[in-house]
Amino acid sequence: MIKTYDEALSFIHGRTQFKKIPTLTRMKRFLAELGNPQEKLKYIHVTGTNGKGSTVAMLRSTLLESGLTVGSFTSPFITRFNERIAYNGIPISDEDLLRLVQKIVPVIKKLDAILETGGPTEFEIDTALMFCYMAEKKPDVVLLEVGIGGLYDSTNVITPVVSVITTVGWDHMKYLGDTLAKIATQKAGIIKKGVPVVLGNLPTEARATILADAKEKDSPVFELGKDFNAHQLNVHQFYAKIQYQGRTLKKIEAVLGLAGDYQIENAAVALMAFEIFMEKCGLAIDRHALVAALANTKWPGRLEEVNEMPLVLLDGAHNLPGVQALVRTIKNDFADREVYLLVAILADKQYELMLGELASLGNVHLNVTHFAGPGPKRPSADLARAVADIPTKYPIQIIDNWQLGIGKIARQMSEDDVMIITGSLYFVSDVRKLFLN
Repeated sequence: MIKTYDEALSFIHGRTQFKKIPTLTRMKRFLAELGNPQEKLKYIHVTGTNGKGSTVAMLRSTLLESGLTVGSFTSPFITRFNERIAYNGIPISDEDLLRLVQKIVPVIKKLDAILETGGPTEFEIDTALMFCYMAEKKPDVVLLEVGIGGLYDSTNVITPVVSVITTVGWDHMKYLGDTLAKIATQKAGIIKKGVPVVLGNLPTEARATILADAKEKDSPVFELGKDFNAHQLNVHQFYAKIQYQGRTLKKIEAVLGLAGDYQIENAAVALMAFEIFMEKCGLAIDRHALVAALANTKWPGRLEEVNEMPLVLLDGAHNLPGVQALVRTIKNDFADREVYLLVAILADKQYELMLGELASLGNVHLNVTHFAGPGPKRPSADLARAVADIPTKYPIQIIDNWQLGIGKIARQMSEDDVMIITGSLYFVSDVRKLFLN
């Protein structure tokens, strides 16, 4: 019997992560055994290669500031597992998590015994815990962030008020496919019949796939750059001031609380989804509340400032599109400063291409390291070998111990220089504990 919070976490993390054949049948059976806790709630469903977390964070702020109660399900966590399941921005308590794990364990054991493929996976259990918690809390809206893909993701058992696809890029190819069209097909799986879908900036191949899927399902489409837009008013500034043009909202000006140029598109997508949700629910929009909400949005590990002088930022640019977005930010906002990067990446990512992007910048001092990784099946990449043939302006430094490495890099910097610690979100999570403890 599970008696403590730590035992509950060990039970969750000890489950299988993936099954050979993707299916939602097992998840639907699991929820049916639990009394279908996912029913009778309103959802905004968010997928995308990058930008999901930031979009959810801005949506949460705007909805809360508008007076609604808001549940959210996000991944991965940065500091503690509980962050993934939150009500009004407050993570589930240890006591509630333990109680809900104790509630669902008998159902898991039953399914383990009777299902040919075995019982629920770790992420399916996470999702079921969230649905059970939200059924108790009954928020006005639940923001559901997809784990991987969309079509077979365990969150894809609901019909939302609005669906959101932030971006489509190269990541999780082992599970989603080796072309952008295949990856886009998986993301498009969250589009439901007649339910509006908001699209961020998508590559041509992915866009065509998603538009065809939406047309087949008679789902109204709202595209960034076509049906809504946002542009930056203060050029070369770390925190962008934007002007947003939407359906009913025109010329909304706001300073974003989340740093980085890529947040401009995420903010536009969040605002469009917010507009549609409020309209569908017959709720009025307070422009002043929106502006305050965007300014106050925080999201750990996304160009997060953890030291002021010298400036130290944490950025979980954990895949190739994420690194390309970080490169654009460095070019636009830090072109006149020396930038010291400390990078650790998981071995299952496109780490050679990611390093090549970062090394291409003339003002970057690249330092590579390794870390423990989230588990034995997902180790940190050996970046020391990967950088051997990468041309750079400054020699690439190989750091064995990242904790000591941060101090070593800091001693090389002047007050005007910038340190950015990036790569895996798991690595960023480890570093964040060091800075914020």
